[in-house]
Amino acid sequence: MGGLKDATSIADLRLLAKRRVPRAFFDYADRGSYNEETIDANSADFKALKLRQRVMVDVSNRSTEVTLLGEKFAYPFAFAPTGLTGMQHADGEILAAKACEKANIPFALSTMSICSIEDVAAATSRPFWFQLYVMKNRNFAKQLVERAIAAKCSALILTLDLQVQGQRHRDIKNGMTVPPQIKLHNVLDMATKLPWAFKVLGSKHKTFGNLNGVEGMSGVKSLGQWISGQFDPALNWDDVAWIRSIWPGKLILKGVLDVGDAQKAVNTGADAIVVSNHGGRQLDGAPSAISRLPRIVDAVGNQTEILFDSGIRSGQDVLRALALGAKGCMLGKAFLFGLGAGGEEGVSKVIQIVGKELDVSMALTGRRTLAEIDDTVIDRG
Repeated sequence: MGGLKDATSIADLRLLAKRRVPRAFFDYADRGSYNEETIDANSADFKALKLRQRVMVDVSNRSTEVTLLGEKFAYPFAFAPTGLTGMQHADGEILAAKACEKANIPFALSTMSICSIEDVAAATSRPFWFQLYVMKNRNFAKQLVERAIAAKCSALILTLDLQVQGQRHRDIKNGMTVPPQIKLHNVLDMATKLPWAFKVLGSKHKTFGNLNGVEGMSGVKSLGQWISGQFDPALNWDDVAWIRSIWPGKLILKGVLDVGDAQKAVNTGADAIVVSNHGGRQLDGAPSAISRLPRIVDAVGNQTEILFDSGIRSGQDVLRALALGAKGCMLGKAFLFGLGAGGEEGVSKVIQIVGKELDVSMALTGRRTLAEIDDTVIDRG
């Protein structure tokens, strides 16, 4: 295929990113844990949901605008918090946040970002969301919350489903570290991706930015190393209540698949929950997130906002999730492919592609606004 200007789908951007990003970092973004049954289920179950075509409906005046957590946005999707984003492209978090600001959609920054909270805040004018991992060092977690407050982040996302890390075979085999280790296979791979190498290795942002200067965090080079030493398997709902007590803004709890957990999340006072299986990167053999969305919406959808994550690859997928009750969606892998394919321009391309697919699919299913989207959009045969 050609370059970025010729890309017409997320699949095209994925192929471009695969050509331009070193294998270790592309695989990190692209693949899942263990045998990848969960990531496969996410894809298969989306494809199984057929859309109901409608004709001769006046769809001349359509709108994809949405209100999420009290703010108006152009589309019902956000960019999910993703670790190591700045290893897909130099200054990746900053570039993605800028693209989101221009398009008026939410951007979420991960604790495990390459560019720090302060880096992104300095480069943007619109508040972004910050995603928090609660680690054994509770003082550090508190400091991160305080930094997010100082940066005027508009929402805090607390990820619930990474108390321990599911093994990702590709990361181990690729020897993925940040910055990349100077080993023969890495050097040979990067030699075929020289534009990436010159930009990333020439950037001042090439370690875990939010960990810089933190006691006990120096020398951390791999996500697995940091998780094994700092992530807390004892994390429980009392900790969520503690976070709620020190965070004054909107609180989003991400990583819910079970109805009982959804109800507990609502009971903490969360402003939104994200139905997610971590994009197939944690529990392998888990059900797809889209298969669990309807029952969670039925249980708690009138008590909090329901967002959806895991498996979104198109505007049609966004439409499917909205039809099953989600208020909005999060794109992770999809936006990373755009970033790897073409930096900020590639990220903007993702927004353009998914936004247009959603708009056209709404028209072809006879819907003009998001309020008109319900489960009758799905063809039940």
